[in-house]
Amino acid sequence: MPRLLGIAAGTLVILASTPAFAAWGGHGTAYTPRGVYNGAHVGACGGGSCSHAGGVVGPDGGLATNIGTVTRNAPGQFSSAGTATGPNGRSVQHDGSTNCAGGTCSHTGDLTGPNGQSATTAGSVTRAGAGQYSSSGTVTGANGNTVNHAASTGCAGAACYRSGTVTGTLGGTVTHAGSATQVVPGVVTTGGGATVVHGTTVANAGSVTPVGATVAVSTPPVVVTPPPAAIYVPPPPPARVVVAATPLPAVVVRATPLPRTVYVAPRAVYVARPARAAVLVPGHWAGAVWVPAHLA
Repeated sequence: MPRLLGIAAGTLVILASTPAFAAWGGHGTAYTPRGVYNGAHVGACGGGSCSHAGGVVGPDGGLATNIGTVTRNAPGQFSSAGTATGPNGRSVQHDGSTNCAGGTCSHTGDLTGPNGQSATTAGSVTRAGAGQYSSSGTVTGANGNTVNHAASTGCAGAACYRSGTVTGTLGGTVTHAGSATQVVPGVVTTGGGATVVHGTTVANAGSVTPVGATVAVSTPPVVVTPPPAAIYVPPPPPARVVVAATPLPAVVVRATPLPRTVYVAPRAVYVARPARAAVLVPGHWAGAVWVPAHLA
């Protein structure tokens, strides 16, 4: 954690000396049934493009990092590219494009592993109503196998609930469900037994302002390990990468003006990968909110 915070602080100092910029940084700790995860991240925007970098250290001391950029090409049109590197040193290159109109954002992208094999993704996210979202998409591996996924999310008050399915080429289906609740500003608990504590710093034109409350946690919470789920890993298998991105003020998704959404990236990366197998879903837009690459 100290090395992550040192990198983040150093980057913010450099950015603060650059005129006409907007930047953010943050750090967080996730207490999960599999152990404690610490993460930190920084980002800066200028000229219609935002760059970000972050990392997460797991219970075994392994470090996973993610760097990339998001560019606004036109109203409702964005492109992204980056590299995710796992604790074992294996890297995955990712890029994609997103188009948003009428409450729906559609996304296409590519993932290329260290062996040169590629997987493609396509999908969409639709805002059905206040706090209500639905998504669907397809991941196609290098061997032509496909995985279809669909999910819905509903938020009310300080809690969000989601459920979904993942269907493989042979017709096998895995279902998943979960919840996240903001206990106090900066502290979120999940239905899987994890507690996430985070803090954020936002800088504009050289001024740095802390956002959110500082929370002292005397002991990690008592957690219950969730039952394992069926595992489906689309080829090529991505490196074990935990993607750190910019935090949301809470797990509750709130629509914001388009120019601002480019500056905010989700921090789902601080919650440890569940015991069940996951499918890597590239970054996409949820209404007016940018949702970076995540595991579903």
